[in-house]
Amino acid sequence: MTDIECVISGVGGYLPERVVTNHDLAKKVDTTDEWIRSRSGIGQRHFVADGEVTSDLATNAAWKALDKAGLKPRDIGLIIVATVTPDNTFPSTAVYVQKKLGVPTGIAFDVSAACAGFIYGLNIAHNFISTGQVKHALIIGAETLSCFLDWEDRATCVLFGDGAGAVVLSGEPPRTARRPRGVLATYLAADGNLAEHLYADGGPSSTGTVGKVRMNGKEVFRNAVQEISDAVFEVTERAKISRHEIDWFVPHQANIRIIQSCAKKLELDESKVVVTIDKHANTSSASIPLALEAGINDGRIQRDQLLVFAALGGGLAWGSALVRY
Repeated sequence: MTDIECVISGVGGYLPERVVTNHDLAKKVDTTDEWIRSRSGIGQRHFVADGEVTSDLATNAAWKALDKAGLKPRDIGLIIVATVTPDNTFPSTAVYVQKKLGVPTGIAFDVSAACAGFIYGLNIAHNFISTGQVKHALIIGAETLSCFLDWEDRATCVLFGDGAGAVVLSGEPPRTARRPRGVLATYLAADGNLAEHLYADGGPSSTGTVGKVRMNGKEVFRNAVQEISDAVFEVTERAKISRHEIDWFVPHQANIRIIQSCAKKLELDESKVVVTIDKHANTSSASIPLALEAGINDGRIQRDQLLVFAALGGGLAWGSALVRY
């Protein structure tokens, strides 16, 4: 079934209504707007309301993606939710999304790869579709990171936000006499030896608690620039496409300096980079689909353009995907 093209047929995003600016945080944390902006590029973030959970964010983003794709919940055969902040330890957040959308019995599960979760989910869905197992899949990155931030750790707590982004991936027959579209190549990797640099210090079998986010910013920065850049080189090589043909670089939104350093290593002009970290902060697995939606909605990203996604997060886990949108 290798003649199937896995095309992004719809993209949707959802951000909670509550906006928290750097000035708001400065009222509860020893920090300033200038300090946060100069180190991360973040100006604000969104936090969930009381009672709002990850599956709520994911469901709202999924409805928008389905609408853009012109599909109904009954058309979806696979739901993958990439998250490190599930509603419950089990069952998966994906089954709650399935229930809330009204998707009939099918495949639904979560992926835990932190900030690289959306890339992992996209890769998995691509394999399901390209082998003919499903026709349409929902890949959702959704996080309520505000639930486990340590407000005593000013270097870390100011970096994260809540949100969800969703993509509908659809199997389509190849276009005749035209270049391939959809997912052209993917690359995934992880190195558990680096886990100590970005993790949550809790879990059901270790502490019986959710824990708090812990990060060694210097090491995460160094590894992110190197591995994200290498991951982009890898997918372009696999697809036999020059990186200079890339129309848009849509990276994980972790830190503006990481994004700028990666663009420099890749010799991509910053005008080709989609940046949303100033408005969204780091939303982990949700950041790439949210940035993708922003680029589509403002008219920058057009059909038939070549996009590259890349991310690195806790694990450390990283990956990339080359897509002709």
